[in-house]
Amino acid sequence: MSQFFQIHPETPQKRLIKQAVEILRKGGVIVYPTDSGYALGCHLGDKQAADRIKRIRRLDDKHNFTLVCRDLSDIGVYAKVDNTQYRLLKNFTPGPYTFILDATSEVPRRLLHPKRRSIGIRVPDNEIVRELLGELGEPIMSSTLILPGETEPLTDPYDIRETLGHELDLIIDGGFCGMEATTVVNFTGDVPEVTRVGKGDPAPFQV
Repeated sequence: MSQFFQIHPETPQKRLIKQAVEILRKGGVIVYPTDSGYALGCHLGDKQAADRIKRIRRLDDKHNFTLVCRDLSDIGVYAKVDNTQYRLLKNFTPGPYTFILDATSEVPRRLLHPKRRSIGIRVPDNEIVRELLGELGEPIMSSTLILPGETEPLTDPYDIRETLGHELDLIIDGGFCGMEATTVVNFTGDVPEVTRVGKGDPAPFQV
């Protein structure tokens, strides 16, 4: 059965953050809060943990994982971003957006879109995530917590424990954090393209 941490959403307890990061580093699969619902996460590049997430969600090899980052400071390591794109990203992060960008060679091949070598990047506006990423020192490989056959994500940590407790290593209860998906903006073409309208305002990216 998974561990269950109740972490304060505004002043996360350092001790629990450190323990959560240790679980990630040891190959654990966790559920954690973001600014648009709960997500599944694991250590970047951990194939076994990523495969467990795929099994939980019954995803195929074409599924795109998202790299959840604390800020844009190391975005150049994982994605190719020109000055215009960077300014746009800076204006709308942190926030409920997923940005699809051309990936660099630092990104493990299995995380990329199989045909386009692109990667999703996300900077959530959530203090628990910020603390986790600050302690971890690198992005979390992530996927929205939507179960097979469902269209809406799970939102209650106690329901998550009841449903998935035996398949996870840790559930972080950060309270209610919404249930609307991120807005997805694709930057791999000549102009930004909104491919999913969600919690983030799509208007600034629609030309």
